[in-house]
Amino acid sequence: MKAQMFDMTRMWGMVTGLVLAIAYFASLYLGFKASEMLPMLVTAIGGFEMFLFSQDVWIKRKRKHG
Repeated sequence: MKAQMFDMTRMWGMVTGLVLAIAYFASLYLGFKASEMLPMLVTAIGGFEMFLFSQDVWIKRKRKHG
């Protein structure tokens, strides 16, 4: 059950990051002034997802090589 909850946390993180990125680029496209915190949130969530992805790759590689 713990794995499912962690996977759902990752899924919500991914969806939140995508929604924030879309909101940021939409505000730039439409000419609205975006909050200065919005790009920082997008990069923080993106960094979190990149870390988890690289951790998954590392764990899968480790299983294959010993």
